[in-house]
Amino acid sequence: MRPVDQLLRATAQAEARHFWFRGFRFFVTPLLQRATAGVANGRLLDCGCGTGANLELLSRFGRAYGFDLTRSGLEAGRARGRTRLARASVAAVPFSDNTFDLVTSFDVLYALESDIEAKAVAEMYRVLKPGGHLIVNVAAMESLRGNHSVLSHEARRYSRASLTSLLTSAGFSIARITYTNASLFLPMLALRTLQRARGLSAHDASPDAEQDIAVPPAALNTLLTALLRLESEWLAVANNPFGSSLLCLARKPA
Repeated sequence: MRPVDQLLRATAQAEARHFWFRGFRFFVTPLLQRATAGVANGRLLDCGCGTGANLELLSRFGRAYGFDLTRSGLEAGRARGRTRLARASVAAVPFSDNTFDLVTSFDVLYALESDIEAKAVAEMYRVLKPGGHLIVNVAAMESLRGNHSVLSHEARRYSRASLTSLLTSAGFSIARITYTNASLFLPMLALRTLQRARGLSAHDASPDAEQDIAVPPAALNTLLTALLRLESEWLAVANNPFGSSLLCLARKPA
């Protein structure tokens, strides 16, 4: 099995129950509400949608579409009854200019080479309507590189400054940017520091790397889900100064 197919298989098994995916939905939902406020019959596009699981969340805010380059992810999504999925590259989005009210990119940009990364952001800008919004989630903080970085093919981990620079260079204005998963930062830092000290997995098919995305035992999964729920309440009033991910809401000028 190809490494990317391995990752998508593990993701498809975990995304409904894993604390990380639950936490992500806690964090991103308020930004979706903010981005679509006052938009009637909005059109939403998820760039690099993987299995299309996030279309179920996006569909609460308008008519949602998704595309991904990996055939196995799309097949997994369609097997679960998800529609409005297409196969395409983030560097060549198969939609016309000024089509969508909201574009999302969840854990995609960090795996792209620099030239493709810039093209992808330019394409997201192109297909957004003037005044439309972009929501981006990426891996953050180089100190948190670990075995999962090998499995997910991380080309980089972002800082607040580097993600801001990437998006503003493409023409976006930043409405909000914050780190997330701060409540898990210390144990994650300890684990991934240990992984680097031992030597990261030599190849992306390593069981050690895939273990990072496995759903933990029920009691631990429930506890970590509750921690991220509490963190999402904090993020309703403030931004985090650190965390394993960066979540950004940006806007295309009207």
